[in-house]
Amino acid sequence: MPGVKLLPELVSYLEGLAEPHILFDRQYRILAANAAYRKQFSPEGSVVGRTCYEVSHHFSVPCDQAGECCPLAKARSSGQRERVLHLHHTPKGEAYVNIELLPLRNAEGEMAYFVEKMEAVRTVSSATAAAAGWELVGRAPAFQRMLQKVARVAPSEATVLLQGESGTGKELVARAVHAASRRAHKPLVVLDCTSLPEHLFESELFGHERGSFTGATHQKQGLVESASGGTLFLDEVGEIPLPMQVKLLRLLESGTYRRVGSTEWRHADIRVISATHRDLRDMASQNLFRSDLYFRLSTFPIHLPPLRERREDLALLVPALLARLRRDGPVTLAPATLELLSAYDFPGNVRELRNLLERASLLCDGPVLEPHHVEEALTPEFSRAAREAVSPPPASPSTVPPAEAAVPPRSLHDLSRDLLRAEVLAHRGSRAELAQRLGVSERTLYRRLKTLEGKPD
Repeated sequence: MPGVKLLPELVSYLEGLAEPHILFDRQYRILAANAAYRKQFSPEGSVVGRTCYEVSHHFSVPCDQAGECCPLAKARSSGQRERVLHLHHTPKGEAYVNIELLPLRNAEGEMAYFVEKMEAVRTVSSATAAAAGWELVGRAPAFQRMLQKVARVAPSEATVLLQGESGTGKELVARAVHAASRRAHKPLVVLDCTSLPEHLFESELFGHERGSFTGATHQKQGLVESASGGTLFLDEVGEIPLPMQVKLLRLLESGTYRRVGSTEWRHADIRVISATHRDLRDMASQNLFRSDLYFRLSTFPIHLPPLRERREDLALLVPALLARLRRDGPVTLAPATLELLSAYDFPGNVRELRNLLERASLLCDGPVLEPHHVEEALTPEFSRAAREAVSPPPASPSTVPPAEAAVPPRSLHDLSRDLLRAEVLAHRGSRAELAQRLGVSERTLYRRLKTLEGKPD
């Protein structure tokens, strides 16, 4: 930058760092950027003199004026180092990045310059990169709050409790924590606590010696031992039988355990992540779950938001899920289909969304998923719940005329039929062209048009 003389030692220091780093001033102007930053954010041009928010976000205003959390603004307020999670633009698409900002003070003690370090969050990505099958996808505020906690706790050894409704992706988040931890090169071992009867739970978790009980014909290594050096994920931990909870507590407190039938104490080198859809605190108050175990498991609790709290993520989730489901070519989503899906709460969350899309994609012969594909894939439960979601709440009989009160609520079937009728009225070509545009065969279109006219197939 003209008028700013940088110490060559500082520039050399930045260049020697492996992670992307920049130095900028109070006006957000980049004064220096190391090779890692240039490679990631501007491989074909210089970034010096440009603002950090323009390069990394493609914003025309600072982050805090565009709905993001600005680390510079936080540092000005706190006067110290700050960390935030940001969604950055890169040549490979959008990617979540951990930002760590360090203020540099001048001789008068004022914060004059800032060094910013960027570290990619490896476990999340854009919908395009998520097609591999296990990355987390989203940008809704509730999703980002969850992700910030994942990024904070992952490098530590803290015990993590994932709390959320069924289908919100608790195992994916557990894998994200493990993948971003120091134990990522070691195994992540999963134990589904709902799948084992009480008499086998201890043997599965800790292992057993030969002859320790009927049927124990050989020595067995338990999951704790299999996860050595890595992470043990206890899914649906609220289902663990009470007699077993004390033994799990001993493992967490002392880091030791014994195989069934053995007197030898073994040391466990594991990190524990647990998950549940139950309210463990409430269960503990009713003596259905040990309170001491609850407090030990919930050292760092993370709430996973249900899909209804992150509806804006449907535009990212649906293409990502479809890319995993369809192997015979890309499938796009008609705008009306996304609108139809957005009207539903999805009590089964992402799992229910995935199942619905899989059924709908099997019914779709073309490259566009239309509303009628979704309507045909509906289960009775979905249809009933969606009818309630898209219908206005019933009004009081005293304020609604009898004629209006008698109108039945409109279902997703009705909405889909109306959308098809609008497509037919707007189309000026042949039936074959309309079928191709809707992504169905002519036979399917003929059948639906007959239904539309109120005639049997």
